Amino acid sequence: MHTPRKSLGQHFLHQANVVTKIVSAFRPTANDHVVEIGPGRGVLTGPLLQKVKRLDVVEIDNDLVTWLGEHFAGCQKLHIHHIDALRFDYCALADHGGIRIIGNLPYNISTPLLFRLLDCDCVVDMLLMLQKEVVDRLLAQPNNKDYGRLTVMVQQRCQLQRVMNVAPGAFNPPPKVDSAVIALVPYGEPPYPVADRDRLQSIVRAAFAHRRKTLRNALKEIFNTQELLAMNIDPGLRAEQLSVAEYVRMANFRPVSS
Repeated sequence: MHTPRKSLGQHFLHQANVVTKIVSAFRPTANDHVVEIGPGRGVLTGPLLQKVKRLDVVEIDNDLVTWLGEHFAGCQKLHIHHIDALRFDYCALADHGGIRIIGNLPYNISTPLLFRLLDCDCVVDMLLMLQKEVVDRLLAQPNNKDYGRLTVMVQQRCQLQRVMNVAPGAFNPPPKVDSAVIALVPYGEPPYPVADRDRLQSIVRAAFAHRRKTLRNALKEIFNTQELLAMNIDPGLRAEQLSVAEYVRMANFRPVSS
């Protein structure tokens, strides 16, 4: 049996009832093209293969790639990609429509991987196992310590729903933190459309870089006080006090030329 590697943040899901609940929440169909990130020992891979038309799995661990190839030998639906999930070109698979993503994301790359997946227009929806702390941040509302850069960028792009919390005992080895499963569905038409997501990213990053500073000081390299007031943004507020809509308003703002 494969020994989990701490360097890769490996914690393998093993509780059958949790697997059943995750697959049930994902609701795979015979028409789905699914990408599983971090298949590990294949506890989700097997049930998914019974239901979908094609399953691509992305795995960085060479030993697990070999094991998966041997365990599912002869399965024409399964396509194994031996590569870092942060480097994989997901939309290269979407030649005949969108892809659905499922996975137990390694805690050490979950945030950068989320940002990468948000940029993939080919993604229909995602069901992800994450550290519970990250899920709390994704679902946070303004005026909350969990509300931050990740919250704003994901909520602007997706509808979110917590599916379930998962205790450490569901994994081998048990992690030192709780986990949670969250469903993310990218908006076809976002309630707060943004013209330039890179600009939004820059504004949000600057605002939250120094959470204790007022927006007047945190954003002084981007907006002056008069511009904030012109957008009906209180310069005396702090980053966590603004809504997603207000961040989008700032990103879409273009000052009138003098």
